[in-house]
Amino acid sequence: MQEIQTALNPILCFLKEKRGVDFNGYHPDMLLRRIKKRITDTNCRDFTAYLSHLEQHADEIDLLLDVITINVSRFFRDTLIFELLADRTLPQIVMKKARSRDYSLRIWSAGCAMGEEPYSVAILVHELLNREGVALNRHLFATDIDTRVLQAAARAVYPFSSIENIKYRLLKKYFLPKDDLFHLVPEIKNQVIFSCYDILDPNHGVPPESIFGSFDLVLCRNLLIYFNSRYQETIFAKLYQALVPGGTLILGQAEAPPPPFQHHFTRMVNFCPIYIKK
Repeated sequence: MQEIQTALNPILCFLKEKRGVDFNGYHPDMLLRRIKKRITDTNCRDFTAYLSHLEQHADEIDLLLDVITINVSRFFRDTLIFELLADRTLPQIVMKKARSRDYSLRIWSAGCAMGEEPYSVAILVHELLNREGVALNRHLFATDIDTRVLQAAARAVYPFSSIENIKYRLLKKYFLPKDDLFHLVPEIKNQVIFSCYDILDPNHGVPPESIFGSFDLVLCRNLLIYFNSRYQETIFAKLYQALVPGGTLILGQAEAPPPPFQHHFTRMVNFCPIYIKK
């Protein structure tokens, strides 16, 4: 393990210097596999040669970040999660808002990749508020460490593989097909604020664009699995502080609150990683 870390360190330090992203908390074996892929693809002989290649080719930094972060997603990924969001979680949040006369709905999608997740949530919120005739100020923030995927997310143009899980009624209502691609309508596109944010940033507990956090709903799915236990606890401390009391946290299927935080959340249902902050 130490040999792997020694080989990786110069590359990780370079990425932190150039992009401000700290990958030291990621699992070394995972980093090794993904960096080796770029070494092979660039025909470099070893880690030292690849570091030189990184230093001389600015575009390689983005390619490496893409490989490390695996920006693969699609609309309404994990159907059960989004069915529960639509039928139970979001209605409960909206009802609570109406009772307390709090007319601001705040949502954060952490590790948003190309935007499919936050746009999916935006569609569900839009449908719910229209159906119930409720007026709320919607503040939906989406963050990632990869600036290239954030630019693609802001364009909101997707291939069929990204939208194949969408119900036809929603597809017809919220997407405009053109040249085998699907363009999200501005009504939904304009509801999401995208920004570059490293969830391990020691200077900001929440995305700076959100100003103060206080989120009713946070989605952080399939992000914790990349980090070791110490960094998972650091991330979870941020997620816990970012949520309002009674706020909802959605994790990936293989993720759960680390031990120090297990008593601070209640699982909404046994078969889905949806948690309520106590």
